Amino acid sequence: MENKTVTMLENLNLVDRFLFDETMENREAYEAAVSILLENEVELLDKPQTEKELRISPQLREIRLDVVSMDSSKKIYYTEMQQRNTGNLRKRSRYYQAQLDVSLLEPGTRDFSALNDSCFILIAPFDIFGKGLCRYTFEGICRECPDLRLGDGAVRIFINTAGKNRADFSEEFLDFMDYVTNSSAEIADRTKSKKIKLIHRQVKKVRESEKMGVKYMQRWEELAEARDEGLAEGRSEGEERKLIKLICKKLCKGKPMAEIAEDLEEEPEEIERICKAAKEFEPDYDCDRIYEKLHAPSVCCPQESNLKPR
Repeated sequence: MENKTVTMLENLNLVDRFLFDETMENREAYEAAVSILLENEVELLDKPQTEKELRISPQLREIRLDVVSMDSSKKIYYTEMQQRNTGNLRKRSRYYQAQLDVSLLEPGTRDFSALNDSCFILIAPFDIFGKGLCRYTFEGICRECPDLRLGDGAVRIFINTAGKNRADFSEEFLDFMDYVTNSSAEIADRTKSKKIKLIHRQVKKVRESEKMGVKYMQRWEELAEARDEGLAEGRSEGEERKLIKLICKKLCKGKPMAEIAEDLEEEPEEIERICKAAKEFEPDYDCDRIYEKLHAPSVCCPQESNLKPR
């Protein structure tokens, strides 16, 4: 098991959430990463919190922040690593911002000026906005007066490691874009950035740690088990019919199974199962008949009593 976990960890890059979270739990590594991404020196006060869960009410959906920390001015930095384009990341960032803001004020606080400034950073190996930029920074501005900023202290930043406007950024920033998706010694050795070299040393520690190897294997097994249980137990009839309908709409548009799985945030195996059943009914895709096909009783072998001569 030890060899297997080490091998699996060695194959991870920073774009993989597990390695990112475990690496950025080190204050110096997270401080270096944020400083590179913002191209501005940041000094963090405390050890970052990873996989921090926030739920302001039992009736509301909780959120889980990959990495959170605070700088010397009490500004909050919270960073997400996103490997798949789920299609809802813009509004997800809005929800995260709202949940974080509510959690920052103590009950009974009357002065909203006590609300910390915050900086949300989402890192992805794809372009959410399709403009080819490496970095998109959003702050509140006035449409009628573009020079007027809202000044509410909230900033949302989206990093695209595959951006095309590389001439607009420092060599260190560009090297880190390469390192995020290929966290190799080769890139760490060739860069002049001390910050990236520091981050790589922490990456090596995580990869070489037997404890981290076991933790990753346990996480991997838990996810696999949850997926298998979900497939076995299935979902309610209404939920499954709704999913079938959504899949059929995308099939009508010619979307491949992998893209459908990403769009709907569903396991590829589940999408494949439904797509295979739907193929018989293309191009009209009768959703009711697809559901019936998926739940049709399997053909069993005749019982022993039926095989006896009459």
